Amino acid sequence: MHLAATTTKRRTDAWASRFVFTALSFAFFGLGGLVLRAFVLPVVMHWPAPMEVRRRRARRTVGRAFWMHSQFMARTGVLTYQFEGLEKLGRPGQMIVANHPSLIDVVFILGHVPDANCVVKHKLWENPFMRGPVRTAQYISNDGSAEMLDRAADVLRDGQTLIIFPEGTRTTPGESPVFHRGAAAIAVRGAKVITPVFVTVVPTTLTKAEPWYRIPDRRVHMHLRVGDDIDVARFSDDAPAPIASRRINEHLHRLYAKELQA
Repeated sequence: MHLAATTTKRRTDAWASRFVFTALSFAFFGLGGLVLRAFVLPVVMHWPAPMEVRRRRARRTVGRAFWMHSQFMARTGVLTYQFEGLEKLGRPGQMIVANHPSLIDVVFILGHVPDANCVVKHKLWENPFMRGPVRTAQYISNDGSAEMLDRAADVLRDGQTLIIFPEGTRTTPGESPVFHRGAAAIAVRGAKVITPVFVTVVPTTLTKAEPWYRIPDRRVHMHLRVGDDIDVARFSDDAPAPIASRRINEHLHRLYAKELQA
């Protein structure tokens, strides 16, 4: 009698350790948000200085906390990462656009560009763990209003760097990112330059369909690569704003489809 051999899929690459430290990462993230809100940011904001200086302090504090969190995940073996071209980010009037394949790519980008402003999901403004940091840093709430587009354009004209994830939500695994036109409309209104960041996460983790406890069988690698600047004027010369924003959005779609398949 012949018995068919059965194979068992084994979890390797320190799976148990990654599970534990992933759980700790989520716990520390929530606790860190509460500590920032209750103890750290009140001191930062009330230390005498002009409001602009206090706002910069708050953003650097939040950015530093995100950077520390990214280092915790990397050094405990939850993941590995590589950030190419980081020196090109953080310029006045620069709009940084990035695709959004995982929950944690926001942490890595904000952690490495700490002085930047950011358009964040509106629900974070009510989240008990994150509402303190996002409000104190004066990030922009993506409430879907026309006023939000104007606020975002204003910060670019003011010389701030703005980070935006044009998808508005995490990318569906296996599909190209689909960008809303709001980011392009903001660029037309106020950006000096658009700088794309291409993010890949292999294997996928923390997508909309994956809870935190579904740990991949092998260690995750996150690759963030900064692309070449995109000149906004190239699309907006002699064109009405709606047409210019459509051109930019179409260009971004083609660019990301090409670069993420390379």
